[in-house]
Amino acid sequence: MPGTVAAMTSLDDFARSKLAILEARKERRTLIPTARREGPVLERNGRRYISFSCNDYLNLATHPVVVEAALEALKEHGAGAGASRLITGSHPLYDALESRLARLKGSEAALVFGSGYLANIGIVPALVGADDLILVDELAHACLLAGTRLSGAREIRFPHNDMASLSDSLAKARSQHRHCLILTDGVFSMDGDLAPLPEMVTLAEQHDGWLMTDDAHGLGVLGGGRGSSFAFGPEKLAVPLQMGTLSKAVGGYGGYLCASASVIDLLKSRARSFVYSTGLPPATLAGAIAALDFIAANPEYVARPLARARQFTTALNLPAAQSPVVPVVLGASDKALAAMTALTERGFIVTAIRPPTVPAGTARLRVTFTAQHSEDHVLALVDAIRRDVLVPA
Repeated sequence: MPGTVAAMTSLDDFARSKLAILEARKERRTLIPTARREGPVLERNGRRYISFSCNDYLNLATHPVVVEAALEALKEHGAGAGASRLITGSHPLYDALESRLARLKGSEAALVFGSGYLANIGIVPALVGADDLILVDELAHACLLAGTRLSGAREIRFPHNDMASLSDSLAKARSQHRHCLILTDGVFSMDGDLAPLPEMVTLAEQHDGWLMTDDAHGLGVLGGGRGSSFAFGPEKLAVPLQMGTLSKAVGGYGGYLCASASVIDLLKSRARSFVYSTGLPPATLAGAIAALDFIAANPEYVARPLARARQFTTALNLPAAQSPVVPVVLGASDKALAAMTALTERGFIVTAIRPPTVPAGTARLRVTFTAQHSEDHVLALVDAIRRDVLVPA
């Protein structure tokens, strides 16, 4: 067809020019074929490694209890959902999964989405719009920021975990808007620190703001497995919107929101990423149910990832870990990439995180800990980092 060759040539030229820029900035990403084995073990090119880069904090993705539940559901119900839940009907396994999520998180109801990203780009625009205000932590996950942009609401980003700034913004801007949504990660995925939720709950209540936490990295590992809303004491904090994923400590896939029954009912009609997405496969639902049952029944196992993270931070004289995520900030992207390569040669997979995922000048190793990391695994990693990464200038 006329113009097709020229269009393809200009498209490829565009792609190559962008790739060259990314290459120069050390920001080009590549995919490495990698097979997951038992616990924290990965295999690449016939060699096995100990991974400190996985969000499967409880190693439930390969746990026999979870795998068997998924297999049984696969045999009984087939491989796929067929359509959205509103079209083909809501599989009975959804009721079981959502009731378990609501019970674990101390809410009236829950709604499962296709992924955490789909959850956030559906929830936020369904709750606020052009006449409303969103206050969001500057280091919040990209999907919270995407949901914010899609909503059309006025956006104010406050400095990371800065409650004085959040309070000041609420005092100045809240009265100008119909509704106000306050967004934060419960556990920040690149820094591993917690949002100061007790203070945020107080500020939200004082200004009639709706607080929403993205607890992707809190569920299953903090607060006895119940997440960041339970990490500050024996009682649940009054966080009305507890969002999270089933792809980290739960070991599977999907996202969810735990909230009041009326909010959940509204989202079933208004969250576009729910209404217009095919449901999750039955095996994924069954695996998540088994994982949540395991989390509720095994508090000592649930406590292991944080314990291993604190063993690591103590050994390297780093600030005490608040979650299973520990950053080793190195600054320049090439330094982080070199550190990752050196650790790989010693048998460890630890991913280098670079801009734009993290702010410029804060490239890092993102070290994550799981329940099946042994103390010896952690000590061996500490030794490798001392030898190859934190070498005195």
